[in-house]
Amino acid sequence: MADGPQRITRHLVKVLDALLQADADGVELHGWVIVKKAHLWGPTVYGNLDRLEDWGWATGHWEPLEPDDNRPRRRLYRLTDTGRAEARRIVDERAEAAS
Repeated sequence: MADGPQRITRHLVKVLDALLQADADGVELHGWVIVKKAHLWGPTVYGNLDRLEDWGWATGHWEPLEPDDNRPRRRLYRLTDTGRAEARRIVDERAEAAS
């Protein structure tokens, strides 16, 4: 597990914000929903999600599918306790700097 980000990009902030919103709603998000909420390209979002998992800030798991489900499985993501605290700090700092 890596220590955390060397630098905070605006793309990372957007992904963190989407995960924070989902956390407040008590839901997990799959990558495509994060792509839409963050208004970013898929590879950008999935790269950030991989890093968040490496840092221990987010966890992901594959959803279970029924045999008659006719679609690919989705990987669902949620913030860890550490990730929630770090995400809130980063998003709040960026909002404060913007105002």
